[in-house]
Amino acid sequence: MRTILMDGDPGHDDVIAFLLALGNPDQLKIAGFTTVAGNSSAENCTHNILKIMDYLGVSIPVARGYESPLVKPLDTAAKFHGETGLDGALNYPSAVSSSDPRHAVAFQRDILGASKEPVTLVTMGPLTNIAILLKTYPEVKEQIEEIVMMGGSYSSGNTLAKSEFNIYADPEAAKIVFDSGVPIVLATIEACYSGGILLTEQESLKDGGKVSRLVYNILKFYSRYAITNGWDRTAIFDMTTIIYLLAPEIFEYRDMRVDIELDGVYTRGMTVCDDRGPTYISDPENPKRVLLKADRDRLAELFFASLKRLDETYR
Repeated sequence: MRTILMDGDPGHDDVIAFLLALGNPDQLKIAGFTTVAGNSSAENCTHNILKIMDYLGVSIPVARGYESPLVKPLDTAAKFHGETGLDGALNYPSAVSSSDPRHAVAFQRDILGASKEPVTLVTMGPLTNIAILLKTYPEVKEQIEEIVMMGGSYSSGNTLAKSEFNIYADPEAAKIVFDSGVPIVLATIEACYSGGILLTEQESLKDGGKVSRLVYNILKFYSRYAITNGWDRTAIFDMTTIIYLLAPEIFEYRDMRVDIELDGVYTRGMTVCDDRGPTYISDPENPKRVLLKADRDRLAELFFASLKRLDETYR
């Protein structure tokens, strides 16, 4: 079993990633969830994940992190996630549970320091918390098995032409993390798009159990962008991190050097993937694993099987 510490900006796809991790307790143990501003404010993102836990009756510690990027102003994704960051998911307005009093970075330090085994960081939003953690407490690197990250792209973008949202939202933080020496698995937008859940498949969730109905409501709102663009599927971006941890064999990937562009007018926040081969990797012992493509059918099978188990557990 792998112990994971999740860091994100919930966020419809962050919530689904959390649910899939929760639905596979034989493989993943969730040590905690830390939040960061990104899809919405850190306050909203913290509130969102607490509401989901309240809905399920789950108690996993949540710690609130940074409200803004290191340098640039906060630029949320309200266009895709709504003003709350989780519009359309749940009808009741407020969470009953409260977050841990520690700041997310202090919480992360404590979890890593107390763990007897290495911990995998699963990052699904801007990397502000993780960058400050690694700069302030570099000794925790020894306790991090790897960072499995939704962020970046191999060739395209979804915020700028070549820049993906999570990296673009705080590129200075991303550079600190990518240069830290901690092993990184990068779930690119290409890998996420290739593993999209078909709109027709989503309809089957409407008459499912408690968790499936929640995910149906989440996807009904979240899929609007795909429908507007005439696509037949929705990429559940952040979920790709958990799918990789559960079944890495369903992905095609390449190990390569990846740098973060900070100065480009049109490419700020770009993950520059150097695929020229081992000669060009400055640290051959620590290339980044860049996920390029998923086996969509196997991914969907794992997604629906996880939701079925959750329906059986949380009634």
